[in-house]
Amino acid sequence: MRGVAILTMIVYHSMWDLWFWRVFPDVVLWTGFWRYWQRFTAGTFLILVGVSLAIVYRRERERTEGQERLFPRYLKRGLRIFGLGMIITLAVQLAGVGYVDFGILHLIGASTILAYPFLRYKWLNLGMWLALSVAGKWLEGFRYDGRWIGVTIGSWMNLFWFDGRWLTPFGITPTRYPAVDYFPLLPWFGVVLLGVWFGNWFYASNRRLLPLPGWGGFFPINVLEFLGRHSLIIYLVHQPLILLVLFFLGIVRI
Repeated sequence: MRGVAILTMIVYHSMWDLWFWRVFPDVVLWTGFWRYWQRFTAGTFLILVGVSLAIVYRRERERTEGQERLFPRYLKRGLRIFGLGMIITLAVQLAGVGYVDFGILHLIGASTILAYPFLRYKWLNLGMWLALSVAGKWLEGFRYDGRWIGVTIGSWMNLFWFDGRWLTPFGITPTRYPAVDYFPLLPWFGVVLLGVWFGNWFYASNRRLLPLPGWGGFFPINVLEFLGRHSLIIYLVHQPLILLVLFFLGIVRI
């Protein structure tokens, strides 16, 4: 499944490049078919992040009989992935094509750390997914424009000053915000927790709930497995490679 998500990601980002360089200027990526394509890709990645976190946590707890502190390794891995996200932030900023203040790597890195207290639970994570989805829907479309904003709480009026993009991790963005990769904690951290729930349900006792056929040695499943096992490095290099291919084909001028 991670290999499938890699392929759909490459297709979507190729289409984005063709739109950005005005090869297909009339393609609409933010609504309709391509929006759902992008949501499927991101949702698949994030659910699988949660599934993997749950499975690895349970196996390590079983291996160490609950005696080893596992949080440091989750913290280290989360910070490493978040750091890679910051490299993407810097690269996009230098390229001048938009913002990546809190993209999918930032989200996965933060979620790897934040999900740790929930990894031992099953149904709580399903409830958290619902709650965070509702909260994200409520925040959807909330914008600030760098001026004073009045927020009414009961009969009291509180004034807050938002002068930057520091609230973007929580789903609150400036009025004009050309983000090219944006996955805030609300609601997307909930999707990771949905994956944790699924991992603790479908892989209870470290076994699949239902038997699945072993097709890993056959084409194209073996190709998808290869892509899935190397998803992080493919994510980091695929966009420059797409642009390089389009450049040599004479489709875009960089």
